[in-house]
This record gives sequence, structure tokens and C-alpha cells, in this order.
Amino acid sequence: MKATMNSFKDKLSELLQLSKLQWKLASMIPQNNQKQLLKRIREVSKHVPCPHNESDILSFGIEILSIPPKQDGCIVEAGSYKGGSTAKFSLFAKLTDRKLVIFDSFEGLPDNTENHDKSIFGYSIQDWFSGGEFCGSLQEVQYNVSRFGELDVCTFVKGWFEDTMPNFEMSIAAAYLDVDLASSTKTCLKHLWPLVIPGGVLYSQDGDFPLVIAVFEDEDFWNNEVGCQKPHIDGLGIKKLIKIVKSKG
Repeated sequence: MKATMNSFKDKLSELLQLSKLQWKLASMIPQNNQKQLLKRIREVSKHVPCPHNESDILSFGIEILSIPPKQDGCIVEAGSYKGGSTAKFSLFAKLTDRKLVIFDSFEGLPDNTENHDKSIFGYSIQDWFSGGEFCGSLQEVQYNVSRFGELDVCTFVKGWFEDTMPNFEMSIAAAYLDVDLASSTKTCLKHLWPLVIPGGVLYSQDGDFPLVIAVFEDEDFWNNEVGCQKPHIDGLGIKKLIKIVKSKG
């Protein structure tokens, strides 16, 4: 009964959040465009495995739409799985005439020894993140994006993050991390955060995993490896989706 009640509360919370986000979206784009966009997002969810909440996607999509058109910067996604989120983000990138750069091994998660136990919400995440899990091949992801998204705005960077990200130099307006591991989160922050423009944003979908939270909380990591003071992080230790805004000062 308790699990059923929690599931009901989660669904209700998601519906309320979606309602708020759709209202905000309606204030940003014409009604016909909004209906078409939401319809296409739902089509992705029907046909492609999407281990995310729709509110996560809309929250980040609204951030993309909020970037001033004259402001430089691409959109970055780290971790694409089967391409569901990629297809959805590509719709927002197309609307704003921005490039979407997707980093992924396209071989699943790397081998690791991270000992994940429970999420901050109490459910078990043991054995979720073994090497090879959450694998979508490059061809599979590109196919899904070509069917349901906007492939022409996408650039795919295949390989392990530690091999590909150090060579990346484009300015980033908004970044979205769905990488599961603490080690991968460190690599992304180390190489992507310095490229985020002032006023730009970085989201992580992994804010409910204690080992990932520890990375974001680690002031020594921010100072010594990222090269800046630890920024304010919205929702850290409280929400699944966490957000950092790059200071303009």
C-alpha cells in the first residue's frame, strides 16, 4: 500500500509540474507551435525507451528557449542511451537554431567499481550501473533521432568521455548530464563546465544518486580539478534534476 501511495504521489507531482511547465512554454512560443512540439515529444516517448520524466525534458527545453538569440553557444548532452532525450532536445535546438552536440560511448556505461546502494528517495539502485548497461548504438540513436527529432542539428561524438571531452572547445549555452556514475560526472564537470558561457546552465538528471551528489558537493574537486569555486546548485540533495547557472560576474 505504501509503495502504491508513493507511486500515486509521484505521478500527481509529475502532472502538476508538467502543467506548470506547459503554461510557461505557452508564454514562449505560439500555441500551434507548442501543440506540435508537445505532440512530437509524446511520439518520442511512445516509440523510444526514455528513462526520464517528461518534466525533466521540458525544464531543460525551456532553458534552451530562454537563451537570448544573439548569445553564442551550443547545446550539449552527455549520455543519450537510445536517443529519446536526444530526439526531444533536438526539437528545441532546431527551434532556436542551435547545434546539439551529443557525447556518448554508444557502448553503454564504462566498467567501474562504484558501489551504489539507494537513491535519496529510498529505492535501491544496486547493480544498476554495471559496465555495458544503458547501451544504445550510434546507428540506433541516429535512427531514432531521424524518425522523431531533427538529425540535421546534431553532432555525435563517439567515445569515452575522458577521451573525447578534453578536445572539445565550443562555447556551451546549456548542458544536460545523464551519466549515472560519479566518475563520469567528474569528467563532464571538469571539461564542460569551464566552457559554459556566463549565464549558461548545466543540468544533471542524476541528482538522486548519493555518489553523484558527493561530487557536486566536493569543494576540493571544484577548486582543484574544475578550477573554480563550487557554485550554487539548485535542488542538490533534494531533487532528481539539479541545476547550476553560471555566474555572470
